Amino acid sequence: MLIERKNYPGLPQPVGPYVHAVKYGGLLFLSGITAFGTPGIGQGIAGQAEAIFSQIAAIAAQEGSSLQNLLKVTIFIREADDLEGLRQVLDSVYGAAKPASSLVVVKSLFAPEIDVEVEATLAVG
Repeated sequence: MLIERKNYPGLPQPVGPYVHAVKYGGLLFLSGITAFGTPGIGQGIAGQAEAIFSQIAAIAAQEGSSLQNLLKVTIFIREADDLEGLRQVLDSVYGAAKPASSLVVVKSLFAPEIDVEVEATLAVG
């Protein structure tokens, strides 16, 4: 079966040894996405999460899919002080199609202004 390694226009291009996503069969595995380079920076966990899921939605659309086809997300946060704001964003994004999910609190992410990072797996056509 063919494995496709993909980068997407509109996202910051990778500067390390990775791609935005790997597509295998009907699955799309996304690398960690942050709000870096978006207006979500400086907007806390909720604002950054909105920017991140907007990017994930754009990737899904390019693959003929949508956020309704999220299968699994892993969310990394630096602090657990705004979980309610994050949950509101997630409820809005997911609607009734809630994915499997893990939430991990970490000491730091790749830059001090990054409060949240999301890895995701989607079903695609």
